[in-house]
Amino acid sequence: MNPLFHFGRYVILMKRAFSKPEKSSIYISRIFEEMNILGIGSLGIVAIISVFMGAVITIQSAFNFESPLIPIYAVGVAVRDSMILEFSPAIISLILAGKVGSSIASEIGTMRVTEQIDALEIMGINSAGYLIQPKIIASVLFSPVLIVFSMFLGILGGYVFGLLTGVVTDYEYVYGITYSFRPYNVFYALIKAGVFAFIIASVPAYHGYYTKGGSFEVGRSSTKGVVYSSVLILAFDLILTQLLLA
Repeated sequence: MNPLFHFGRYVILMKRAFSKPEKSSIYISRIFEEMNILGIGSLGIVAIISVFMGAVITIQSAFNFESPLIPIYAVGVAVRDSMILEFSPAIISLILAGKVGSSIASEIGTMRVTEQIDALEIMGINSAGYLIQPKIIASVLFSPVLIVFSMFLGILGGYVFGLLTGVVTDYEYVYGITYSFRPYNVFYALIKAGVFAFIIASVPAYHGYYTKGGSFEVGRSSTKGVVYSSVLILAFDLILTQLLLA
């Protein structure tokens, strides 16, 4: 596989996808449909993962902070910063790359092998714009909502399980999550969420759009979309961290 070839074809596809739509009202309605499918449909898995991530971070932090020199409220600080800076934007995005990315690649790939995309082109419709643009916009708009939701539930899960297990008190945990809070960290996390959301929607869409063959190739395209988007999320996580926090 030639990386430069795929990068160039990806850029051309994105240019086609964001060209002027034939009818804006149709695209707007499709954006809301995609927000419901890709965003609201992911609330359940995001909630479950976030609560348990917060609980695990709380228990592990309390276990590691056994030194009398480290105050117990540091548990709350660790949970807050871990969820906001890394776990919610990065880990949740990786989960969404598997759930949402595979769905996008499979849907578009199936349309390609069943010649539905060719039918759209024959009718004079920009298939890239009609199929891909609403997914990307919906993903970028709704992903920050999911990430903030994840942050809240992660911190809440850490609070609940911290009290249930007795590793931290109510006062110490609340004091910890408010201690030296930097609002910029949330802004940083939302920037990462937006970039990751674009990757999650566009990379699987690219692989699905250029699927060739039958149902077996649709499965391969779905796998490629998830793998490449996950790798790019990790790469951009490092790049954005260096640019925004260094």
